[in-house]
Amino acid sequence: MAKLKMKKIELIAMLTDSKKIIELLQRRGVVEITENDDEELENTNVTAVVGEFDKFRNTAVQALEIIDNYAPEKASIKDLLGGKTEVEKHEFGKEAMHMEQVMGAANEIIKNQRMINDSANSASQLQIKCDMLGRWEPLDVPLNFRGTATTSAYIGTLPYLTTAEELEEKLPENCSVEVISSTKDQTNVFIICSKEAYDEAGDTLRKLAFAHISEPESRTPKELISAYSDEIDKLNSDAEKAKENITKLAENRQQLRFVIDYLQMRKEKYDALSDLGFTENTFVLNGYIPEKFTESLKNEIEAKYTAAITFTDPSEDEDVPVLLENSKFSTPIEEITKMYAMPGKGDVDPTPIMSFFYYLFFGMMLSDAGYGLLMVIGTTIALKKFKLETTMKKTLTMFRNCGVSTVFWGALFGSWFGDIVQVVARNFFDKEIGSIALWFEPLTDPVKLLLVSFGLGILHLLLGVAVSFKMTWDTGKKLDAIFDALPIYLIVLGIAPVGAGMFVTVPKTLTDIGLYMLIAGVVILVLTAGRTSKSIFGKFFGGLYALYNTATGYFGDILSYSRLLALGLATGSIASVINLIGTMPENKIVKLIALIIVFVVGHLANLAINLLGAYVHTDRLQFVELFSKFYTGGGREFSPLTVNTKYIKFKEENTND
Repeated sequence: MAKLKMKKIELIAMLTDSKKIIELLQRRGVVEITENDDEELENTNVTAVVGEFDKFRNTAVQALEIIDNYAPEKASIKDLLGGKTEVEKHEFGKEAMHMEQVMGAANEIIKNQRMINDSANSASQLQIKCDMLGRWEPLDVPLNFRGTATTSAYIGTLPYLTTAEELEEKLPENCSVEVISSTKDQTNVFIICSKEAYDEAGDTLRKLAFAHISEPESRTPKELISAYSDEIDKLNSDAEKAKENITKLAENRQQLRFVIDYLQMRKEKYDALSDLGFTENTFVLNGYIPEKFTESLKNEIEAKYTAAITFTDPSEDEDVPVLLENSKFSTPIEEITKMYAMPGKGDVDPTPIMSFFYYLFFGMMLSDAGYGLLMVIGTTIALKKFKLETTMKKTLTMFRNCGVSTVFWGALFGSWFGDIVQVVARNFFDKEIGSIALWFEPLTDPVKLLLVSFGLGILHLLLGVAVSFKMTWDTGKKLDAIFDALPIYLIVLGIAPVGAGMFVTVPKTLTDIGLYMLIAGVVILVLTAGRTSKSIFGKFFGGLYALYNTATGYFGDILSYSRLLALGLATGSIASVINLIGTMPENKIVKLIALIIVFVVGHLANLAINLLGAYVHTDRLQFVELFSKFYTGGGREFSPLTVNTKYIKFKEENTND
């Protein structure tokens, strides 16, 4: 199992059954519909209908966001992981009948939000006016006051600090100045003068950069501030009432979620209808379907409707979508493959190939049995207790399997929350406990772990070469498969004992055999790598170039696996330091309390950091080191018409397997 075989489907049925058949296909989620390209068939324009669905759906989404803002729902872990709400088909139909009522509530929610926004904007503008008028509050005449029968007045500001006396000296006689308020860069003044001195005073003030205050209201600043404050209070009161209305309308939360999904389904159904071809009485549907679903779907449709369905093999030049199917062991890793790229036409599915090493490397990088137990227990509880969506279920299953691998490596290396067993025995029972490693402790023998890392890395790389060999062999290019793979095997396996001899003692016989293999691999590679060139020089130098690429490329790839050592040591050493910090106090009671606090906080932080590191670097070893040997990618993921909802799902959706 890997890439499911795809079939082309052609369905011809009565026009009157088109919507029902599309709805059935949507619930089954096994057919990817392609656009009709038969010019003899008519297409239907659904742009206006789809636009209406989008409009109503956006309204419902906006209303739900408003509710979540003013009346947030208290969500438990069960709610977060519980997945979508399952509904029966008949329940779905009943809920759809209340859509008009729910949309009315949505519009009312949006109306109240608009009132809140408008009130806030108006109140903000009025508050700005109040702040401005506050500087004029001591003035006991309106700001638009211009004088009496015998006097004229100027009310305004000067862009600098000055006093009434200084200003009066610059103005003509019969002018009186009152400074209402001032700051270091502004002076607010009230000037009154005789009618005769008005024009001359105005000329002087213009030269002094005087600016008039513009205010249409014939009320004093204090009166305006009071009126504006009352208006602000009223606006705030209206906003609070609107918030209360939204909170009351929050009872429509579930119905809004239903409407959002319902409209999404309707939109996608009509989008699918636009891809069909129509005659006067029938419609034609074309697309792709996994072969395993062909018979069951055909039997179901032909039993319910007057329809004719045919399945054919796609041609070589068609852009056939890809759907992966793997064993329970490998399926959780499919998301990692998709993260990189879906398999192309000439590719095999790398998921089953990399899954064993993915779990192995992840556990080796995290390498603490205590952390692994937490992962296994936590993910197992979540998988058993909650109804998870497919993607979340795969992710938690992957981390559960990685947790099992982490327990395995942690037990081999003797790391259970670092050295907590030895620390507790030493500090609270006055006993010394030696190593509890089933194999060895990396902190005391890092060279051994480095060699193990390189050894596993070589196996990982040669697995990629083997897959490339199989793919080339299956195309009929058997000599190419041999000449591409054999020298790499000889060179890499030949250099391994020679390289290991730099760190540990290697039997001379093994070193000699490795040297002969290395020489044989180099000779074969130089003689065969340039075989596609027509000239002798081209063949020779092509072989030398291939030798250079192989030597530098594989040497760099093998060194990349030293990250297994680095991350494994990091987890264990940080865990040991956390335990050491927790036992620093001298008093045993204080030491116990400190150790408990530091243990919980420190190890949770260490787990989180190194869990991320293990995930990232394990992905990298697959993407860069393994995939580069055989995998191209570039395939298109199978995208069937399905119930693409956010909050609900049909119970019958689970019957496709």
